Amino acid sequence: MTQEEFAALPEAEKERIGALGSALHDRMDATVRELRRLEREAREAQEKLVGEVAAAAIQPLIRELREKFPGIPGVERYLGHVEADLVAHAEEFRALESAKPVFPLLVSPGAFLERYQVNVLVDRSGARGAPVVIEQVPTHRNLLGRVEHRVQFGALVTDFTLIKAGALHQANGGYLILEAVDVLRTFLAWDALKRAIKMRSIRIEEPLDEWRLTSAQSLAPEPIPLSVKVVLIGSPYIYYLLYALDEDFRELFKVKVDFDDSVPRTLEFELLYARFVGNACRDEALPAFDPEAVAKLIEHCSRLVGDQARLTSRLGEVLDVIRESAFWAGRRGHDLVRADDVSHAIGQKMYRSSLIDERVRRLIGEGTVLIATDGRATGQVNGIAVLDLGDHAFGRPSRITARTFSAEPGVVDIEREAKLGGPVHSKGVMILSGFLAGRYARERPLALSASLAFEQSYEEIEGDSASSAELYALLSSLAGIPLSQSLAVTGSVNQHGDIQPVGGINEKIEGFFDVCASRGLTGEHGVIIPAANVRHLMLREDVVEAVRAGRFHVHAVSTVDEGLALLSGLDTGVRGLDGRYPEGSFNAAVENVLAANIERLKEMRADGKQRLIVQPSEEEGQSWRPT
Repeated sequence: MTQEEFAALPEAEKERIGALGSALHDRMDATVRELRRLEREAREAQEKLVGEVAAAAIQPLIRELREKFPGIPGVERYLGHVEADLVAHAEEFRALESAKPVFPLLVSPGAFLERYQVNVLVDRSGARGAPVVIEQVPTHRNLLGRVEHRVQFGALVTDFTLIKAGALHQANGGYLILEAVDVLRTFLAWDALKRAIKMRSIRIEEPLDEWRLTSAQSLAPEPIPLSVKVVLIGSPYIYYLLYALDEDFRELFKVKVDFDDSVPRTLEFELLYARFVGNACRDEALPAFDPEAVAKLIEHCSRLVGDQARLTSRLGEVLDVIRESAFWAGRRGHDLVRADDVSHAIGQKMYRSSLIDERVRRLIGEGTVLIATDGRATGQVNGIAVLDLGDHAFGRPSRITARTFSAEPGVVDIEREAKLGGPVHSKGVMILSGFLAGRYARERPLALSASLAFEQSYEEIEGDSASSAELYALLSSLAGIPLSQSLAVTGSVNQHGDIQPVGGINEKIEGFFDVCASRGLTGEHGVIIPAANVRHLMLREDVVEAVRAGRFHVHAVSTVDEGLALLSGLDTGVRGLDGRYPEGSFNAAVENVLAANIERLKEMRADGKQRLIVQPSEEEGQSWRPT
């Protein structure tokens, strides 16, 4: 029926048709609602059926996983969530069967499967015992872990699979070993390490997030409980610096362990060293050492520490000598490493590092550096300094001179005045002055004006090991008595005239020996050392042979008088009951000169219309002052 035909109908017919249409529309609405209900029920029934089928297939697998990790609440909770999520998305798994390939850069239909991946931060499935981790690069990210990003459509995105573990995760439940200097040098690493130890948890975070102008998508992983022993390795200087400047350090690192660089040279330790040599040869497939070679190596270990009664514990250096000795033994065609192979390896190592040593000896041999090794001279003594280049140390002879003259009393240290003398060296010169005053100025003032210098020295001089040589030169100049130039002197002196031990004794003796040997040993050459340094003598074989043959000498002295007697050839003399030294002795000559200086000073003061007042002091002896 068209619209015109419907309009031509009577009103009663129109109302009847309208009523029929409304009834039909109501029936249609009811039918649609019923269809939707049926569809919903069917869908729910299908989902329930699919869920039941999926649950029946999934539950045995989840049960197996639960049985592998019993009693771990976090795993139980996680597996429960996984099971529920798998059942809820069972239809999506069915849709994967009919999925078609998609264009690049579009999300794949199976992308939702990534939610079921597991990011294993630390895998210890094959480990035995507690983990021990050594972190060579202890940056903030390497210690606490990091959240990495990838570029997607020009933006940085991330997910939980990009969370990476740090050294603290790897060492959790065990031990983490770090170099203290490396941690302190790395930006924010020290603070992050302390915070993790104090909080007993590892929080993965980006250290520079708060300074970034823009932020990228990131994650905030849940903190992981931490139980670890952190071992910091470093020098004593670093330890004491941290202990003094960082209040947290003394609370967090309470166990201190000091490793000595030497061990006692007992039969037990010598046997252990022999076993160490044997193990090293077996591990590195080196030829074995014969007994004499092992003995020579042990002697070298005592030389490294500079003590006859101790052995070095720096096994890395010993291992280098073992390898090089084995190399030379093979080059020489020896089946076993012999003592001469060890000596040759040690000599070659010293030769490779001794270029500067050779240059210094060449300058001395050419006469550029003035060192006298024969004859006698007044106010002049051969001292010996040690130059340490790190891998090589050697003794360098130096000429020490003193001049005495009439002037205001006092000892002038030229090195200190020229800003070339260190504080310890200056202290040695002042102690020298104290000895002179205590010995020669008990009854009269010390009328002594002198200057001391290290000749041809152009670098800073530090240490007091030359104070005895300076004292000998000063007394020689004062008394006018020449001293032997075939002897060199080392050792510090105290205010009572005792000669004290010094370091580098072997290098000092060998340095002067090399200079004398290049000019020809006469049997008069030698070195005067403190008696307390005798136990530290571990000299080279050629030096030992020269001493044994009487061509070179090592004199040990305990007092200044013993050293003066060797250098001057005179009796130093002992103060008698009358308070005077015997005539003809070295000390008597010094006192006579000092007495003459006082008379000369009196005359000088009188000529300058000044007079010398001598008055008793509160302590023993007298003091004087010009007015």
